[in-house]
Amino acid sequence: MVASIEYIESIIATYQQAAEANLQTAGRQGNVVCLDPETADEVMVTGDLHGHRRNFNAIRKIANLDQNPRRHLILQEVCHGGPTYPTNGGCMSHTLLEDVARLKAQYPDRVHFLLGNHELAELTDYPIQKNRQLLNLLFRLGLHEIYGPATEKVREAYLPFIRTCPLALRLPRGIFISHSLPEDVDVKGFDHTVFTRPLKPEDFMEHTPVFELVWGRDYRQENAQAFARLVHARVLLNGHEPCREGYEKPNDFQIILDCCGEKACYVMLPVSEGLTQAEIVERIRRLR
Repeated sequence: MVASIEYIESIIATYQQAAEANLQTAGRQGNVVCLDPETADEVMVTGDLHGHRRNFNAIRKIANLDQNPRRHLILQEVCHGGPTYPTNGGCMSHTLLEDVARLKAQYPDRVHFLLGNHELAELTDYPIQKNRQLLNLLFRLGLHEIYGPATEKVREAYLPFIRTCPLALRLPRGIFISHSLPEDVDVKGFDHTVFTRPLKPEDFMEHTPVFELVWGRDYRQENAQAFARLVHARVLLNGHEPCREGYEKPNDFQIILDCCGEKACYVMLPVSEGLTQAEIVERIRRLR
């Protein structure tokens, strides 16, 4: 059943508000949001969701942003995955992207949706295949199921929202949060000017620093150490990688959080404290 014109217009307006909120977020410096004790007491960091509605609802309940006005929430990777429409098999994860945009519009300075590789794939039509299915096509089928002939108008509205998402969030005393980190930084370096300079459309394409940042899966100690040194961090918090127990500690600098499964995890971090990797791991909790 195709949504009403009023509903479609409201979704488009929400994406427009969320995109503007991305750019106007307090503490945004270039493409990184920097928090400090003057603007926040704590931040709830979560991992990839990939259409997992139940875990998303649990995150919202725990975050309880209305009752915690100095708490921030970091979300990432909601596209591709989860339930499908019974009529055409289309992916329903577009509804999570819409809900994230609503949260950003509602809490413009306290909700931060980091750019992930699956959202980047939607932005650039970069094909992602899993189980012999093209996830981009399934996502588009899901949109068409609800928005029918208005699908392209909705798509034109959410692309600027994705394009303006921050690449990372920085906490005082050396905690750097991004979707992933590039590969072979210890060997070939990394163009970290993407964190500070205005990004052009070509910056989101394949084989660019942005692409390398969100797609990288190099968890070697040397690579993590080199990237941490580059961004002046002691601890790197990421998503991107499925974790059987909800989180992993692949090296002495990095912690990976995953919110896709039954053992989904999050961590609540005080903004004013400089925590070590071990202290952050001690604070990790299960969503359910």
